[in-house]
This record gives sequence, structure tokens and C-alpha cells, in this order.
Amino acid sequence: MWLNNILETIGNTPLIKLNKITKDLPCTVLAKVEYFNPGNSIKDRMALKMLEVAEQEGKIKPGGTIIEGTSGNTGMGLAIAACVKGYKCIFTTTDKQSKEKADILKAVGAEVIVCPTNVEPEDPRSYYSVSKRLAKEVPNSWYVNQYDNLANRQAHYEQTGPEIWEQTEGKVTHLVVATGTGGTIVGTGKYLKEKNPNIKVWAIDSYGSLLKKYFETGELDNKEVYPYISEGFGEDFVPQNYDMQYIDEFTKVTDRDGAVMARRIAKDEGIFIGYSAGSCLQGVYQLKDQLKKDDVVVCIFHDHGSRYVGKIYNDQWMIERGFMEVKTFKDVVNGRGNQKLVVLNSSNTVAEAVELMKKYDIENIPVFDKGNNMGAISEGGLFDKILSNGSILTHTVSEVIEKPYPEVAFDTAVERLSSYINKENGAVLSKDEGGNYHIVTKYDIIQSLAK
Repeated sequence: MWLNNILETIGNTPLIKLNKITKDLPCTVLAKVEYFNPGNSIKDRMALKMLEVAEQEGKIKPGGTIIEGTSGNTGMGLAIAACVKGYKCIFTTTDKQSKEKADILKAVGAEVIVCPTNVEPEDPRSYYSVSKRLAKEVPNSWYVNQYDNLANRQAHYEQTGPEIWEQTEGKVTHLVVATGTGGTIVGTGKYLKEKNPNIKVWAIDSYGSLLKKYFETGELDNKEVYPYISEGFGEDFVPQNYDMQYIDEFTKVTDRDGAVMARRIAKDEGIFIGYSAGSCLQGVYQLKDQLKKDDVVVCIFHDHGSRYVGKIYNDQWMIERGFMEVKTFKDVVNGRGNQKLVVLNSSNTVAEAVELMKKYDIENIPVFDKGNNMGAISEGGLFDKILSNGSILTHTVSEVIEKPYPEVAFDTAVERLSSYINKENGAVLSKDEGGNYHIVTKYDIIQSLAK
């Protein structure tokens, strides 16, 4: 039996047990993997629900324009629905969001306007303000306002909550959500607590967001608000979708910890997820002392890792932000101990080069003349030459010299060093802070990565 359109594939996403990455936790941890929705995120649920309610209430007419401020995923859900139903879309987003998100929205026909992140919500340049202004200016348009549109949380009360209850056969004890608009955590939490008031609902917040402090004190403290890198959760105001009675606890997760955990989930479990999912599981670890053996924890994995290939799944991006510990050329050299670089000059004989290789058990020797890197001699290169001409041992190094080894910065990451080494080039050179040369070979890199 076929489906009538793509919207009929929304929901009924799988609940998958986590294994290797949760081995240090005392309980069962299940991931509600929402990237199985057609727009690859949980936001498809509420996007369609909000649009259907707007149609029922006459807030949008045929051929109208959907306008919304979005971090990307809600926009994707709305854009898919608009494709099927025949609406136009204009979305505002922030320059913090990954480029992939904006590109994907454009791919499904939406117009995307990028606004600055580091401004107050009331600032006319903010993505909230720009979307509101456009809704007034564009004829036959509907401003979605996912933050205050209560059809957002209703979607999760009607769909996500019942699915989790049925999939766990009522055994769920904890719901954990990296929360932004509040729709997922409140709608799902409300349903589950109506089924079992003892179920704990934990909210994961970001440093730079005011939600946790508001939950604990009822105070809107703008001193809590500052720019942060995490995407898809945390807020600088409290959306109307929040009803804090359905939330038991908040914990904050750092930008680094969320990103690192997302990468671990992908490698350990084969579940390629986004930033908020990594932060969600990190939050579980931060609250693990409250968990018991028989607990069944459900984590919402909001979206797909393809949204973040230019960010958390990009080594260089992670390194630049200090999120990823990497070994460098310097680390490799220090790990070998204080070994002086063995060098040749162009007047040495090939026989002398061979003796040095035997003495120090090395395969690559740079050739220097007056402190300048002139070339190199390698065991592989000499082997071929000696086989074809045995008398070459009496020749000078200048007659068999190979091209110089590449020179790199002393703090170059080991992962990048490997790109310089190939069949023709077996090593790289670098100067330390004192101007002394050091060498790193293919063998050194293998040894370093194996530790």
C-alpha cells in the first residue's frame, strides 16, 4: 500500500537501545531517533501540526506565504509541508546556524534570510524581529511563531508522548530533552506524566541560555545570556510553550561536551545525530547519580548529523575551538625523547648514508648544506639504485639525492601530517622554538596514533 504524500511518513520513529556509549551508566538508555522523519528532525511533527491548525482557523489561505524564524529544522518541516500543500516560505535564521541548514531550506524552495546572532530578541535585526516585520509586510502571509504557538507542544502530546509510552510498554522512567521552544519537552512530558506521575522529565540547557535559571528562580536574568555555539536548544527568553510543572530538573551542557558526545555517539553506536542529541546524552551523564539499575531513560535525538558536517563533524572546526584534543608534530617529537636529528650533506658518500641508516635504524635522512634543507635520502630510493648499480656506494649523496621533505609548523596536527606522507615522500620536517630541525616519519605517525 503506497502513501499519498511525504507528510504521511511523519512520526512513528524508532526507539533504539544505546549500548557501548552507555556502558558506564547503571540503567537502560533508549534513543528516540527523530531523523527518521522525512525532514530528518523532530520538528516535522510540530511544523505540520501548526500548519494544519492554522488552516483550520483560517489564518492562511491557498497560495499564501509561511513566515518563520528558525534554526533550520522547523523551517525544513514547514517547507516540506508547503511543497505538498502549495504554499511559499520565507525563513529567517541566525548566522550561528550551520550553512548546511540554510542550503537545505533553499533546496526545498524556501527563501532564507540570515540575521545576526549576537543581538537582543527585540532588536530590529534579530531573526525574531525580522520575521515579525515580514509577516506584516507580505500579503496573505502567516507568521508561525513556533515559540508561542501552542500547537507546537500539542503535536508532541498527541504523537511523541504516546509513541514513547507504547514503545517502552509503559516502562519509561525518565524523559530527557535538549530543549529550545519547549514544545517537545512539555507536550511529551505532559502526556507521559498523565500516564505515570513518577516519570522524571529532565531538560538539557546550554550555557548562554536563561532557561535553567528561570526554571529554578522564576527570574528572567539577562546576565545569563551570552553567545554560544550549541545549536537547536537554549533560549534568551521564555517561549509560551513552556509549562514548567511538567519539568523536574534542568542541567546545562557546555558547547564542547555536547559536540564531543555527538561524535562519540556516531562512532560508538552508528547513529549519526546532531548537536542537541550529543548534549542530551551528555546531560544524562551529568545526572547519572540519580539513576538506578531498573530505570529506562528515553533521550530525544532531534536531528541528523548531516546538518553539522561543516561543524562538529569537521576536525579542523573542532580543533580551532579547542573541542578536540589532538597530537601535534611537537607531541610526536617529545614522545620519542631527546633524539638529535641525523643529517647528511651533499658531499657524504652513499656508503656513509647506508651506515647511518644501519647505526640508527632509520629509513629517512634529510640532506642539509650550510643549514639549508637541500633534499633527502631514503632507504627505498637507495635500494632501487644499489640494485641497478652496485658501484653507486662510492658516489656522493648529491648524485642520488631525492626531493626535500616538506616543512610544516611545529604545532601541526598529526592527522594533517599524514597528508604530506606518501609513497614518494616518507617524512616531514619542522623547526622547534629554538630553530632546531626535527623529523617525523610514517612510522612515527603510526606509533603516535596507536597510543
